[in-house]
Amino acid sequence: MSIAALDRSNSVSVAEWNQRVKLAALYRIFARMGWDDLIYTHISARVPGPEEHFLINPFGLMYEEVTASNLVKIDLDGERVDPDEPNQINYAGYIIHSAVHEALPEIHCVVHLHTDSGVAVASQKDGLLPLSQYNLFQYGGVAYHDYEGLALDADEKQRLVADLGAHHMLILRNHGTLTVGETVDEAFFHMYNLERACKIQIAAQAGGAELALIPEETMEVYRRERPVGTRFAGYGDLELAAWMRKLDREEPDFRS
Repeated sequence: MSIAALDRSNSVSVAEWNQRVKLAALYRIFARMGWDDLIYTHISARVPGPEEHFLINPFGLMYEEVTASNLVKIDLDGERVDPDEPNQINYAGYIIHSAVHEALPEIHCVVHLHTDSGVAVASQKDGLLPLSQYNLFQYGGVAYHDYEGLALDADEKQRLVADLGAHHMLILRNHGTLTVGETVDEAFFHMYNLERACKIQIAAQAGGAELALIPEETMEVYRRERPVGTRFAGYGDLELAAWMRKLDREEPDFRS
């Protein structure tokens, strides 16, 4: 299978191109972190403008191969918007991402991963435990969605969105992790903190010693200060910008 490499830098709006570049950066970043899953899992971003279009990776590429130009623009029905678009998408990815983009127009980015640590925590009855300070960055708490099998049934979309509610983090039981944000930067940093918390939980449990949970009164203070739906302007901006500088030094082709 070959993936066409079209140069879209001069054929889309400046706003769309900037969104493409940031989204391509997220794919490369998560590849560097080892958070990809062969050619599966997806990160999507809404295309700025009145049309309900969003960008997603072409099916068949690894995260490290994604560029700003080869991202596929689709509508809420999963149809490719550009008549000359040669690349296909993964239908399961469309189901999960379109569910959020369709129901929550304020959400501009959705990240969904299948990391070892994320799936491991998603497979535990008690879910994510308050074990590290990364839990304190989970503004609004973490929601859960029960496993319904492979994400191929459009009827699941309503239930997934209902379980997400106003949260920015969702653990898909037996499946993986999902975060959303009003910006690419925000969704990125939510996933960074969620995945770090999951990894630390699995490492702590593997140590075999009795776990020291963060005191409930401490967690309650943070829950009161950051209720469900809490958002901070600029959340993740500096962190994503730092990573993009690193990519510019080491693999600048993500911008192509």
